[in-house]
Amino acid sequence: MILTFVDGAEWESWLEHHHATESEAWLRIAKRRSPVPGISISAALDGALCFGWIDGQRRANDADSFLQRYSPRRPRSSWSKINVTRFEILEREGRVRPAGATEAAAARADGRWAAAYESQRTATVPDDLSAELVAHPRALVAFDRLDRTSRYAVILDLLRARTPQRRRALLSRHIARLESAEE
Repeated sequence: MILTFVDGAEWESWLEHHHATESEAWLRIAKRRSPVPGISISAALDGALCFGWIDGQRRANDADSFLQRYSPRRPRSSWSKINVTRFEILEREGRVRPAGATEAAAARADGRWAAAYESQRTATVPDDLSAELVAHPRALVAFDRLDRTSRYAVILDLLRARTPQRRRALLSRHIARLESAEE
């Protein structure tokens, strides 16, 4: 279902009534210079976080808007550092609802909060990946040829690993894949 809201208050009102019963909502988000009034991407995310929901896929829509998917956060899903910071601000402002507080409490209790991952804009190559790339020159060449999004996918995989064993396995898999990449 595609929903259109003028502002964050309308979206939060919808969430108040539907956050526990709906599995997703696609919001029509106004582009920055759109003459058509509509909810902003930041207001939409703030509302979602308050109710324990999270943003997902984004799709093109028209000249004035795009579509953004929101859904309830899955059990044990990772948190980004950006969303941790935004959530803490929403908490201080008294905007977080019980469903959102429950999700954050669970993440704090099981370590996901402290393990929040960096955004694409701020993420750097982790030391273990850097060392493996230096030790595997073909993989380094292939990694250097990746576009920014593909590099971040490799980095994010490692950042999201919940155990050292899983991280080592992912690192080995990425190095092998990079070494076998066509030139």
